[in-house]
Amino acid sequence: MSASKAFVVGWPIAHSRSPLIHRFWLRRNGIAGDYVAEAVPRDAIDAFLAGFRERGYLGGNVTLPHKEAAYRAASVLTPVAEKLEAANTLWLASGRLHADNTDVYGFAANLDERAPAWRNGKKALVIGAGGAARAVLQALLDSEFSEIALLNRTPARAEALARHFGGLIQAGGLKALPDALSQADLVVNATSAELHNAGELVVPWAVAKTGAVVTDLVYVPLMTPFLQSARSQGLTVVDGLGMLLHQAAPGFERWFGVRPDVDEELRALVVADLVR
Repeated sequence: MSASKAFVVGWPIAHSRSPLIHRFWLRRNGIAGDYVAEAVPRDAIDAFLAGFRERGYLGGNVTLPHKEAAYRAASVLTPVAEKLEAANTLWLASGRLHADNTDVYGFAANLDERAPAWRNGKKALVIGAGGAARAVLQALLDSEFSEIALLNRTPARAEALARHFGGLIQAGGLKALPDALSQADLVVNATSAELHNAGELVVPWAVAKTGAVVTDLVYVPLMTPFLQSARSQGLTVVDGLGMLLHQAAPGFERWFGVRPDVDEELRALVVADLVR
């Protein structure tokens, strides 16, 4: 069995840049290993997770739509994976399957790198109440934001997610966008509205708070219409690529024993691949 082999599993998975990232780190650190994309449909994910050890894997990353399945499959959960009820990083230790959710770390680390003053904010606006929003909300709570507005096209989804976290999160529909935007120090697009030309989210940026930081979890295209519009109003914008890069580092360390660097060389490599 190979001692240095990891995976990313999803459905579909051909679009994933994770193999590019991890193979770059393997080469840079002189590690004889590999990182492989595994396309596994929903009805086969439980069998894959139960049997990946026999295929020579030490662990791997999990992306859509399998993060909840990974959470259920693990016998040891980190506190953040337990709170989010979703896992994106798996590894084997002492014969047991461990799970973490490094999206929370990745989201915060990206902002720390690109707009470090974001932690000075007290009020946040999160648009979108799907799975991606969970990691964002946890990161904001961990960073001690005092008010968090969670808005979604379907208010009931936002309300259900707010109940999961409780406390400071106020849920509502997009009609509340102008008021929430005018107060927010940090604005996060956690929707998939701009993926695959699904449509552009219309935001009244003219009412945004001066000095607000704006970020988008989407990184294809790198500068989304959401970010372009915010930048045109003079706001600080942070693209979503850094979240992808930073969330990958803890898993690499788990599997290969080295904490990799997230630097401009890696970023340039992935950006070049995105625009091919």
